[in-house]
Amino acid sequence: MTPFKLTDELLAQIEQLIENRRNTELVALMEDLHYADVAEIINELNEDEATYLIKLLESDKTSDVLTELDEDVRESILNNLSAKEIAEELEELDTDDAADIVGELPNEIVQQVISEIEDREHAKDIVDLLRYDENSAGGLMAKELVKVRENWDVLKCVKEMRAQAENVTRVHSIYVVDDDDKLKGRLSLKDLLTTSTRTHISDVYIPKVDSVNVNEKPEEVAKIMSKYDLEAIPVVDEIGRLVGRITIDDIVDVIREEADKDYQMAAGISQDVEADDTIWVLTRARLPWLFLGLIGGVGAAAIMGGFEEMISKHAILFFFTPLIAAMAGNVGVQSSAIIVQGLANDDLKGSVGSRLIKEMMLALLNGLILATILLLFTWFWKGDFLTSLAISISLVTVILVAGFIGTFTPLFLHKRGIDPAIATGPFITTSNDIFGILIYFWIAKIVLGI
Repeated sequence: MTPFKLTDELLAQIEQLIENRRNTELVALMEDLHYADVAEIINELNEDEATYLIKLLESDKTSDVLTELDEDVRESILNNLSAKEIAEELEELDTDDAADIVGELPNEIVQQVISEIEDREHAKDIVDLLRYDENSAGGLMAKELVKVRENWDVLKCVKEMRAQAENVTRVHSIYVVDDDDKLKGRLSLKDLLTTSTRTHISDVYIPKVDSVNVNEKPEEVAKIMSKYDLEAIPVVDEIGRLVGRITIDDIVDVIREEADKDYQMAAGISQDVEADDTIWVLTRARLPWLFLGLIGGVGAAAIMGGFEEMISKHAILFFFTPLIAAMAGNVGVQSSAIIVQGLANDDLKGSVGSRLIKEMMLALLNGLILATILLLFTWFWKGDFLTSLAISISLVTVILVAGFIGTFTPLFLHKRGIDPAIATGPFITTSNDIFGILIYFWIAKIVLGI
């Protein structure tokens, strides 16, 4: 199958068909496209064209399209749909996706939309999901799943599963509950097919099943599912009742969003933004860290001003200032990036002390190798061994300090419940620049006896 590619020619063709209201050709063109491809097309259309296309196509396709659209595009389309039209879209969606869309609607029309949903059980499930914090397993889960009771026999179990499976897009697991809906375990399809129809489920189900609480953070759910290679995981409430399940497609979205956030934070962007956001929004996201960089630069300049006399006597020290600052920033970012990655993947082993010692040994080894190269280069270039030695000792010390700051800071932030990804951005770079410059000139002053 050839991957879909949206070309200027195809987009122009679609716009022309919409303008001329050639509905039959439009429907035929969209019929064989995946809903994600249709969403890609709609993202490039103007508001009127996008709304027209959504209204033209059947809800069994456009409902999935809505979930793939950019948030601002989806918002503009929903604003142009009636409560009944939105309800028709929601009826085709799994409850988790439907609840996400309802959560984006203005409060004044939410009740209208819910009242227009004909499937009252579906509407009830959507309302139930809306009460959970969106940053929790409850806010991430779907209500659609297949569950059987432990006191049923296999024959009744199969009948009930057939009825339940009609509302489930993909059956990843069969969950076993008691009469109070408390999760007891899971059922193997193989055991179900090879067991007598009179056998009770309590005799064949597997009691071991991984689950998460409704209040668990999505990031923790992602770690569990990744660790145990799960395609779905059941969600239980505070007393152990089965209330939903989270599937792998939702977790992929969580991982992607977390990675985007960490990447932006590492680049010095303080809030979630996209390239198409307004200049004002982008400025608000970038300016705080740029201001921090400005303060760091002013601080470094002030430190250098305190060593003005020494710099005037040994001008070569000034030439190596950018190198010292760059090495401090680079080492700090490298150390913090490794720690942040380990915290995110839950891969860090051992105590904080052992981790610091390991990073210090690594920093010392790298520092000695680089300082030796720098010593030989500077001595050969200027012929001044004492100054070359001062610069090289400073480099080793700066790398050690930067490694310590880059390792300790994310671990400290993590212990305090603060996102450690902040330590991979300009915060760590700026702090290491300032400390690096101060250490550089202080050590040079001692070695040179000034």
